[in-house]
Amino acid sequence: MKKLSFLSFFMLASIGLLSAQEVAYEEYDLDNGLHVILHQDNGAPVVTTSVMYHVGGKDRTEGRTGFAHFFEHLLFEGTKNIERGKWFEIVSSNGGTNNANTSQDRTYYYEVFPSNNLKLGLWLESERMLHPVIDQKGVDTQQEVVKEEKRLRYDNSPYGQLLPVLGKNLFEVHPYKDPNIGYMKDLDAATLEDVKAYNKKYYVPNNAVLVVAGDIDIAETKKLVSDYFGDIPRGEDVVRNYPKEQPITEQKITTAYDANIQIPAIGMAYRTPGFAERDAYVLEMISTYLSDGKSSKLYKKIVDDQKQALQVGAFNIAQQDYGMYLVFALPVGETSLEVLQEEMEEEVALVRDNLISEKDYQKLQNKFENNFVNSNSSVEGIAGSLATYHMLYGDTSLINKEIEIYRSITREEIKEVATKYLKPNQSVIINYLPGEKTEF
Repeated sequence: MKKLSFLSFFMLASIGLLSAQEVAYEEYDLDNGLHVILHQDNGAPVVTTSVMYHVGGKDRTEGRTGFAHFFEHLLFEGTKNIERGKWFEIVSSNGGTNNANTSQDRTYYYEVFPSNNLKLGLWLESERMLHPVIDQKGVDTQQEVVKEEKRLRYDNSPYGQLLPVLGKNLFEVHPYKDPNIGYMKDLDAATLEDVKAYNKKYYVPNNAVLVVAGDIDIAETKKLVSDYFGDIPRGEDVVRNYPKEQPITEQKITTAYDANIQIPAIGMAYRTPGFAERDAYVLEMISTYLSDGKSSKLYKKIVDDQKQALQVGAFNIAQQDYGMYLVFALPVGETSLEVLQEEMEEEVALVRDNLISEKDYQKLQNKFENNFVNSNSSVEGIAGSLATYHMLYGDTSLINKEIEIYRSITREEIKEVATKYLKPNQSVIINYLPGEKTEF
């Protein structure tokens, strides 16, 4: 009886904890098309102001790759009312922090300030949208910054070419075939007119979502948003019509070289659906099952028990149009890449051919419940999630109900999805070897 009472108490406490995670928000559109999401949390005197633009590495023309990432840097150069090079100084001198990042699908800018600097955060982002100074000096400066980043993160980083290798071999016609950072020859060839045209097309209010989250008053913030963003002109609607990939039906084997490594690697890669599709959620569960933690199937077998690999993992690389799924390992000693490939395929085949155990299934569900509880633990994180769910998933309410998708996934569905996407004839085998690097 005591055990039952304790279990009942634990379940009630867990339900209460999950309920407490619900994120309240209000969203609406300005007349210029800017989507606004406000989240009030007066628990701490901080506020996050962020803008996500629906522009990423895939938004380019042939011969002009890498523009979205380039703009991530360029739009910190300065504005009509912010002197060149002063952006970060303004933020730090007012007790704030800021950053930006770019994926193949979107670009995200944000500031975190003490809440008495809400106006400053809104002003900065409105300046970035309305008054950026785009001139040859800024273009030249940021080209060098991007080149240095490419050298650091890709050219001179061990296994830094792996992601470009994946894109090149999983895609033939979709822009995901090219790296998010782009090719330096394309940036070098870009004219000032090219850059200005890109800004005019994508960095407009109707291609963006503004999120203000934290210690705010909703009514006051609405007025400030209108004051700072309401008069920014609407841009032309962005129309995307990227080519579709044909299914992969025969296994492809490729080799890439990396001068920065001494230990080779083997990868089994698959093209998968975009992250908003239900199957992508199932694949996320499969990757967790196979490789999340030292008790996971791949790690326990290949690293712990058989001592054939230094590292092994299954990674669901989520993207909007198509995903990339990679099973990857580094060998120990004399273990060959062929042996590692066989061992990894054996574990994937078990998921395709059998239901995972009820025990493992419950363990998976517990992990995703825990991730959900922790996902909205900071105002900064909430701001990013709200923007992402609205812009890329088309459903802001997923911030509160995405866990319901994971809860509804069955063992049978896990088997079905593994069979659908993770078969040998749908894979690209990547032999990643030491040697003169493969150029991209």
